[in-house]
Amino acid sequence: MEQQKYRKLTNEEIGQLIMQGCYCEDWNLIEVILDFIPDNIKNTRFSGYNFLGRFDEEISLFGGVKMKTGILNAHIHNCTIGNNVLISSVKSYIANYRIGERVVIHNLNQLAVENKSYFGNGIKIKVINESGGREIPVYDHLSAHVAYILALYRHRSKVIEVIERFVSDYAEYVSDTVGEISSGVQIINCGIMRNVKIGPYARLEGVSKLVNGTINSSAADPVEIGQGAILENFIVNSGSRITDSTLITNCFIGQGCILDKHYSAVESVFFANCHGLHGEACSIFAGPYTVSHHKSTLLISGLFSFMNAGSGSNQSNHLYKLGPIHQGIVERGAKTASDSYLLWPSRIGAFSLVMGRHYRHSDTTDFPFSYLIEDKDESRLIPGINLQSIGIIRDSQKWPKRDRRKDSNLLDLINFNLLSPYTIQKMINGRAILIDLMNASGDTAPFYTYHGMVIKNSALHRGITLYEKAIWKFLGNSMITRIQRNKVNSIQNIHDAFRKDTPLGSGCRWLDLTGLICPSDAVDQLLDSIENGKIQSLEHINTSIRSIHENYYTYEWSWASDIIEKFYGTAVTHLTPQDVITITKKWMKAVLDIDQLLYNDARKEFSLIKKTGFGVDGDKYAQQLDFEQVRGEFETHAEVSSIKDHMLKKEALGQEVIAKMERILILESVIN
Repeated sequence: MEQQKYRKLTNEEIGQLIMQGCYCEDWNLIEVILDFIPDNIKNTRFSGYNFLGRFDEEISLFGGVKMKTGILNAHIHNCTIGNNVLISSVKSYIANYRIGERVVIHNLNQLAVENKSYFGNGIKIKVINESGGREIPVYDHLSAHVAYILALYRHRSKVIEVIERFVSDYAEYVSDTVGEISSGVQIINCGIMRNVKIGPYARLEGVSKLVNGTINSSAADPVEIGQGAILENFIVNSGSRITDSTLITNCFIGQGCILDKHYSAVESVFFANCHGLHGEACSIFAGPYTVSHHKSTLLISGLFSFMNAGSGSNQSNHLYKLGPIHQGIVERGAKTASDSYLLWPSRIGAFSLVMGRHYRHSDTTDFPFSYLIEDKDESRLIPGINLQSIGIIRDSQKWPKRDRRKDSNLLDLINFNLLSPYTIQKMINGRAILIDLMNASGDTAPFYTYHGMVIKNSALHRGITLYEKAIWKFLGNSMITRIQRNKVNSIQNIHDAFRKDTPLGSGCRWLDLTGLICPSDAVDQLLDSIENGKIQSLEHINTSIRSIHENYYTYEWSWASDIIEKFYGTAVTHLTPQDVITITKKWMKAVLDIDQLLYNDARKEFSLIKKTGFGVDGDKYAQQLDFEQVRGEFETHAEVSSIKDHMLKKEALGQEVIAKMERILILESVIN
């Protein structure tokens, strides 16, 4: 708030205030801005020290209603009130607050701070394991990635100790005996608000209760807290909306989240663009784009991200022995079908679909893009089948478009890639497991068993084929990107282009820090720097994480070049133009084969059976016309057109690379 110069009230101003129904035991405890006029302060009681601004404008409210700024029918205690604020109809009192300019507070029960408050900073939230052990101490600028480290790197106890100390220092820094309502905030028809700090331009209407928390709203991306919401021990970040009787206790809400329609959450963290309606969350780590829309859905004691929970989805973390001590992980992009059930502990691989009820402890982490379905009380695994699903492509395209964040300071750094070292390393592992199963039980065995899951013969063979196509697609993408980014006109240029820029990322595991895809050695380097004191603040941690994110493609090549050598049998710095042509052809075939599978999958959505219910009062012709009016024609559908365009572009790119290599071969033959 801008530093203002204040003065004491004049006797005439005191007299006018008394005539307007105001009361103060000691008028000397009130100071006012130099050009203060008392006309718009009526029926107000003052106690403690108060500083008042100027009230000489009108504010427009919903419905076109205009009201003069000022203070009416309120009790103000130990407050600093900025210029052109409207405070009216405060049933109890406002105590110990700094209130910014052009704030509207109308029909409020109580707004107060008592003693020193940390406004939600430093609260420890018991995520993933309901019994504790993975507590995250939250703070205003917490990212999904720092939260991931705090929750899942408990074995690095020194790291946890240092970060927790940073958070404690930050909480102490922002603590105060006085709360703050920043400029442009609107608080209308609300109940009790105690020990809360509210950022610029937040809109609060019909809120029942707020206790001990911070609303980090911003002018660019205001927060909305609405009708019937109750929040206790919380932090809410910019662009989020919480309304319609949603209940929040001990939670961190990241940027661009929506919790609505009676949603209930306790001991949970939600990061960028999460969306919860109707259902319930208990001790969850909801990474970016975790979505639950249904009343009967429970997410409990798990790590999720880019996840869509079907109606009635739930999990069990309690075997009625030692308490609710179990936990689960659902890796990025997974979905659960209606009425699905998972018995924790379990781990579901990336971009997989869970259907039915699973009473064994499933682990499909090495089988991304798979189905896990229930069949006669057995868990059937269909490896890699989602690689040919048009739904996965639609998801990958919709996530960036559905980023609701408008704040210039994005806390969560998100990599949207479907194919990355993170998923490809799992496919390599999964392919090897499937081959080992086939070799152990024979090529013609009707079924194979892996960790309590059953795999049909046809599913095993198809999984090997799909994973191989996806691996070559990724490797070709990575190689061709290097060629495109470098001037390649000779064999030496090829070798220079393929040389690694850094050893980081090579020969190590790749991780998904809930949105941030990165090599484990880069994370280890970060954690080492925290332990040895090279990193000395939360801001420095965020800077280092951003650097890891920005160097993703550099790290990716370090890893991919090793995998090319493994799969092709030649080091990338020894590849000839003919080798590049061979790999490019493998890449083209893989890309076009997968695209054709996606095209065929999309066609199923236009089959005769999918037209059931269209043209209800007409013949087959009316049914077809009605279907086309609602759903469109197959060949002109946006997703189908996108696949066809992708096939054409990738084929043209492949031919371009092949032509370039052929020119280099001709040039080298002339020189030699």
